[in-house]
Amino acid sequence: MPNRHLSASLRRKAAAVLLPALLSAATPALAPAQPVGLPDLGDSSATELSPRLEQRLGDAIIKEALRDPAFIDDPDVTQYLTDIAQQLSAQAPAGTPTIRVFGVRDPSINAFAMPGGYIGVHTGLVVAARNESELAGVLAHEIGHVVQRHIARGLVQQKQDSLIMVAALLAALVASRGNSQVPEAALAFGQAAAINSQLGFSREAEREADRTGFQMLERAGFNVNGMASFFGRLMQASGLNESTGQAFTRTHPLSIERMSDMQNRARGAVVNDRPSSSAFYFVRAKMRIMQAASSQDVRDTVRYFESRIAETDGIERSAAYYGAALGWMRLREFDKAQEAYLGATSGARSHFMLERLAIEIALARNDAARAVELARSAYARWPGQRGVAMALAESLQRAGRNQEAVEFLKEQMLKWGDEPRFHQMAAFSYSQLGNVVNERRSMAEYYAMTGALPAAVELLQQARSASRDFYEQSQIDAKVRDLQRQLREERELLKRFQS
Repeated sequence: MPNRHLSASLRRKAAAVLLPALLSAATPALAPAQPVGLPDLGDSSATELSPRLEQRLGDAIIKEALRDPAFIDDPDVTQYLTDIAQQLSAQAPAGTPTIRVFGVRDPSINAFAMPGGYIGVHTGLVVAARNESELAGVLAHEIGHVVQRHIARGLVQQKQDSLIMVAALLAALVASRGNSQVPEAALAFGQAAAINSQLGFSREAEREADRTGFQMLERAGFNVNGMASFFGRLMQASGLNESTGQAFTRTHPLSIERMSDMQNRARGAVVNDRPSSSAFYFVRAKMRIMQAASSQDVRDTVRYFESRIAETDGIERSAAYYGAALGWMRLREFDKAQEAYLGATSGARSHFMLERLAIEIALARNDAARAVELARSAYARWPGQRGVAMALAESLQRAGRNQEAVEFLKEQMLKWGDEPRFHQMAAFSYSQLGNVVNERRSMAEYYAMTGALPAAVELLQQARSASRDFYEQSQIDAKVRDLQRQLREERELLKRFQS
């Protein structure tokens, strides 16, 4: 990600005003227990930058990230990456925050940990991984940074620069919530992604992340050679081209010592010959298409997949057909997409990502009835896949069956309470049904979940005016008061920042 920074004077002013308040809000807490055999880097971060403040910062950043064009808002990608991370973090010490992974549309090979347990993964990294254990190895390393609270430690150790940057970042976030015209708001995600590179984790911290990650990788049943093999290729590539190198090796410096340590640990561990899941190949293909920036890039990527179709078999061949079909969809050549889809499903077991593709092709061809049929069948088989649920809701809406869509979306909101798009989709269906109050309330919930608090308050006030139900009005009033309280707190920070 580009390292876009606020001006030096703005950062200094933000630090002078916000930093004391931010640090005073950080409640002392004990650091997570150290895994056996790992070096102790000290616990000053626990008293000066609490997990609570770290989480607050991470939550604020991710809401801004939703607006960044590089942020990948795709349920298949997000759910797959987060599932892998959760398998790993289940083996982490108690006290580890919930790990949430999101994709970043960037062809460079990189990943970065943010405050609050958020991890960004570039498309280029997934595309470069040869198998699922290699991808899991990189995620394990990033989770290792989270487990050991290296971001908090690094910020505390580099107060003069890094905490100034964090204070400026929080000021930009506060400003963006109160006024969408503030130019600094657009800088938030770039600033967040730059935190890792500015901290410049020490060699000791990198080794600690390796060792913590290795333990999680082994206990979760992945092939422990995945971490060493992927890092080894990156190290070799950087050595051959030192002038540019890979983004990962610049932000996570590799060394012969680290590589030797990983290889020695792998030799002494039980090696699980774990095959890559089908989802790995399909997600990798999807992310390769996602990082194509132009129509010509898409065509070149389709040609790459067509060459892979001729060279591979089994699930890899099916994934190559799938990638080609996605490329043809982006180029709006739907007949070719259908042909590639048929190739992907020929002789292969069905997969939820293939079924979702069939639904999208039907919708692209304006065959909503067929899309509903396919989506109902897919949801019956894969009720735990968020992307399939979204496809069914969209199919119902496109077929004009908005009351059914509303009832279905209510179920999904209970299942996935952290997904704002279900509320956005419900707002559309309520609009089609002429239900103004619920349309405004649903859209307000979407805005509140994505950080646009003023817009959420305005819509709720409109809903309040349109309602004639006392109980409903009372619910809306309570929600408005809560959002207004949040706005007052943020605007007070902004006022102090501007004074």
